[in-house]
Amino acid sequence: MVTRRHLFTGMAALAAASVGKSALAALPEIVSSTATDTRAPLMPPSGRPYRPVATLNGWTLPWRMRNGVKEFHLVAEPVVREIAPGMKANLWGYNGQSPGPTIEVVEGDRVRLFVTNRLTEPTSIHWHGQRLPNGMDGVSGLNQPSIKPGQTFVYEFRAERPGSFMYHPHANETTQMAMGMMGSWVTHPADPQAMAVDRDYVLLLNAYDIDPGSFTPRVSTMLDFNLWTFNSRAYPGVDSMVARQGERVRVRIGNLTMTNHPIHLHGHEFEVAGTGGGWIAPGARWPEVTTDIAVGQVRAIEFTARAPGDWAFHCHKTHHTMNAMSHRVPTMIGVDQSDLEQKIAALVPNYMSAGDMRNMDQPMALPDNTLPMMGGAGPYGSIDMGGMFTMVKIRPDIAPGDYRDPGWYRPPRSSVAYLWTGEPPPLAAPP
Repeated sequence: MVTRRHLFTGMAALAAASVGKSALAALPEIVSSTATDTRAPLMPPSGRPYRPVATLNGWTLPWRMRNGVKEFHLVAEPVVREIAPGMKANLWGYNGQSPGPTIEVVEGDRVRLFVTNRLTEPTSIHWHGQRLPNGMDGVSGLNQPSIKPGQTFVYEFRAERPGSFMYHPHANETTQMAMGMMGSWVTHPADPQAMAVDRDYVLLLNAYDIDPGSFTPRVSTMLDFNLWTFNSRAYPGVDSMVARQGERVRVRIGNLTMTNHPIHLHGHEFEVAGTGGGWIAPGARWPEVTTDIAVGQVRAIEFTARAPGDWAFHCHKTHHTMNAMSHRVPTMIGVDQSDLEQKIAALVPNYMSAGDMRNMDQPMALPDNTLPMMGGAGPYGSIDMGGMFTMVKIRPDIAPGDYRDPGWYRPPRSSVAYLWTGEPPPLAAPP
């Protein structure tokens, strides 16, 4: 549920060192949410028109118009994010969740962003990919003093070019970004008909290292993360992206993890239509089914929702589509563990040998606050994917503007792979 609340009076006194009294009296109210569902696009209530985006498992930050300037209020604060049902994490984010809400503006808008720090340490915000004055770039110590706990700083610049961007701290990054401090920014073209699509999704790639039974990420991990997420959600906690058959769909993907991610869409080819540097001219776009997104990059892909069905959308690094990965489990393929398994099971009920995938559909006891490695429930059994995985659900009867999950696809019987029950093929003699 989205809530609105005014800044506490005591906070105003703490912020006075960085913002004048007249500005404090005019602070935009704080809009906060801890919900985990995908909100319908926020139609612009004021300012110039544009076609809004849908943030996967997230929402767009409302604003107010004041003397021709679009004003936002971001609050850096500790948050609790449900990674998927059965697991929550103590993260840092903005306005109630991680990632923070998406910011949407229009090319040419004058933008003013109030940033309040409710963390226990200094922070800042870098507006990743934006053209702006050097003093608004958000690197602590280089472009500005850091925002101390309790202070509110103001960033102000003109959104000069349309495209897909991100925001994140440049202050104690190892901790703050590992704790989930990031968000998406979309600058729409001045002409709302330019590069128009029917559905426009946005998401960030992020990763965490959280031991089973614990709630707070390790912030010193460099590569061996065990939770790979879309907008701080791991499958089966990730919503599907839905589309009506025949619609043109755009997905904007930003990467603020510690490694690259080859993002793959099943059943459709797409065009790489944009980067963090801007839109690619139609004649220079290239067709793909997988696009690799490096650290700090943004890619916008576009495709026509041609074929109805539930189509997988995921990172193609195999460990990134699993949850709670352990990196120190020995490979036991070909090792008969049955005798040992029986003896341990007599002492430890529900014990399953490491590497035993024979009973994936059978629930297994887990430590508190963790997730099974994979196994969301699908229409034909357990879906052997987790982490950076979701689906694009395409149907001929989804109404324009309807973002509700339509349930599982029911294909014609003749179009489903089936079990062969006849005679096995004869063995061919070697040539």
